[in-house]
Amino acid sequence: MNGVARVARSAGWRGAGSGRARGAVSLEREARAALWSVGVALLLAVAAPAAAQTVAIVGARVHPVSGPPLDGATVLIRDGKIAALGRDVIVPPDAQRIDATGKVVTPGFLDSATELGVVEIGLAPGTVDASTEDDRITAAFTVADALNPQSTLIPVTRVEGITRAVVLPAPGASLIAGRGVLVELGSDRATEMIQKNPVGMFAVLGEAGAEKAGGARGAALLRLREALEDARDFAANRRSFEAGQRREYAMSRLDLEAMAPVIRGELPLALSVDRASDILAALRLAQDYGLELILLGAAEAWRVAGEIARAGVPVVINPFSNIPGFDNLGATLENAARLEAAGVLVAFATFDAHNSRKLKQGAGIAVAYGMPWEAGLRSVTLTAARIWGIADRYGSLEPGKDADVVIWSGDPFELLTRVEHVFIRGREVPPDTRQRELFLRYRDLRSLPGARP
Repeated sequence: MNGVARVARSAGWRGAGSGRARGAVSLEREARAALWSVGVALLLAVAAPAAAQTVAIVGARVHPVSGPPLDGATVLIRDGKIAALGRDVIVPPDAQRIDATGKVVTPGFLDSATELGVVEIGLAPGTVDASTEDDRITAAFTVADALNPQSTLIPVTRVEGITRAVVLPAPGASLIAGRGVLVELGSDRATEMIQKNPVGMFAVLGEAGAEKAGGARGAALLRLREALEDARDFAANRRSFEAGQRREYAMSRLDLEAMAPVIRGELPLALSVDRASDILAALRLAQDYGLELILLGAAEAWRVAGEIARAGVPVVINPFSNIPGFDNLGATLENAARLEAAGVLVAFATFDAHNSRKLKQGAGIAVAYGMPWEAGLRSVTLTAARIWGIADRYGSLEPGKDADVVIWSGDPFELLTRVEHVFIRGREVPPDTRQRELFLRYRDLRSLPGARP
């Protein structure tokens, strides 16, 4: 099962009814088992990242992303920023020196759509905060207030080289899911973790949107157009609305206020669509209302790549997605390569919480299926940063930018490559994770209480 499908089943992006096919007993058993695992994990202390420091990474093959790779180069980190980069950088005597000869250095990766921090166990409702079934709150819903920096999934993700992520809401009662945030994964406080709030308004069209709107794709588009019309009218006639001299709106006042920056083109509308015809409908909608549009999922985007490129709309895809359904019969692992060749801005996402750590593997698959290696690296760094509006401080290794830096034992897209060091805003991330602690605890069963010698 690919990541998109997994999220759909756990959080309702699509086909939420599939979970009901399972027996209640089986679900309860799975949930209890998963909760036990979390309970064990919560007993294990996970160290916080070390304080910012002066670090010199020397002798590595460095991929700045914004320029060509440099062999035998030095990356100097100071006060959380990239201080210098190149072959002739002078290393200060007080700097921590890391010999990275034979290693590869890149910026930290960005997962452009995940549920990290708002979904711990999909089958345990008490640990899922990605959506609401309260139809009084749709556009105003935000994942920011429920974000859990102590999620056991975050350390597992960041030690695989992912340093930032877009946390998105899942659709609940409405096709408008609400607002997402962009986070960095090195803090243990939500206020420090959130880097951009909101980062986008999220909604679904296509098959999933139709399910929320009575069963027809046209009805989903009508609902969305109604919301946009209401938000536009509300913004232009707010005083009349407050004086009770305006017509009733389909959305609440809080939802209308949340939609205001979308109407002004200041906040992107991230639409989840897969079928080529739905993608074209989304492009028409964005043109009609002057929206800043981002396509999510977009399994059949390659079929209309020319139209997407001409519209200047970026696409966030799951590189693992190649299992066809009625909504995405044209799913292919070559989607990323064909979009990139057509001139579309492409970023990668896992659409998952537990498997966000596999982002580099997904990028490697895209490269294996025709995407140039350099473009694959940009898709999880600088291109992703541009799409979500943080390229001024993240996405490439340049002096003055945040020091999100990863040292790899080799090619980041090779499965056997290890992550050796991860820095997030200049602070090195400890290697401790839930999985590592469990491995150390149970690798020798003879050491357990009551075990036979």
